[in-house]
Amino acid sequence: MTAQIHVPYLMTRAGAVSALTLAAVGGSLLAPGAVPEAYAAATHAKTALKVAASKKGAPYKFGAAGPSRFDCSGLTVYSYKKAGKKLPRTAQQQYNRTRHIPASSRQKGDLVFFHYGSRVYHVGIYAGRGKIWHSPKTGSWVKLEKIWTKKVWYGRVR
Repeated sequence: MTAQIHVPYLMTRAGAVSALTLAAVGGSLLAPGAVPEAYAAATHAKTALKVAASKKGAPYKFGAAGPSRFDCSGLTVYSYKKAGKKLPRTAQQQYNRTRHIPASSRQKGDLVFFHYGSRVYHVGIYAGRGKIWHSPKTGSWVKLEKIWTKKVWYGRVR
């Protein structure tokens, strides 16, 4: 919930001209310490993205969630935990918990879910420009890679 200062308050504090200018452009002022929900979500996502990138080269290990080895969903759990958000353990559970968004709305830090039919089998963190940070498979490591298929869904961590 966003705390807002309304125009009558502005009339007494900032003067009628400032209040009318603000009203004319459709703006709002936030009370000190208030953080808009969308801003908070974007901050968590950017932090999670930075955490995932910092794990570049960490080896894949099935069932591992860090700090030095990861499977795909373990990397997302670890990254978002460091950003202050809790995710469930598996890629399918993470998909079920996120807000599903169209590809046209994806942003850095959103989760990218790879699926076959209705079954999610892999997850990564969107890095922008059609790329993800992920821990793909046994014998591999955390890396930045181009999304290789159109069979993906996007989810935003709430």
